[in-house]
Amino acid sequence: MSVDADTVRRIGRLARIRITEDEVAAYEGELNAILGFVEQLDQVDVDGVEPMTSVTPMTLRRRDDAVTDGGYADRIVANAPISEDNFFMVPKVVE
Repeated sequence: MSVDADTVRRIGRLARIRITEDEVAAYEGELNAILGFVEQLDQVDVDGVEPMTSVTPMTLRRRDDAVTDGGYADRIVANAPISEDNFFMVPKVVE
């Protein structure tokens, strides 16, 4: 896959980056080089390689799923202009 000048301008517009006409050719070359590196990854044989989440083997630390705070919903909605059954009431915004 290669990138042409129109694609560079479109990418610049989507990314909200001002690209002058003088810079289009340079960005075109850079993007094509990046895509060339990505295409090289398709040539790597990864059969039998298990996915990993880290380069060092480790397990995630876990904590007990215990409630440590809460149980005072009435105090939370006390300053709300309108509340009902401990829920905030807001005006309808979509017709």
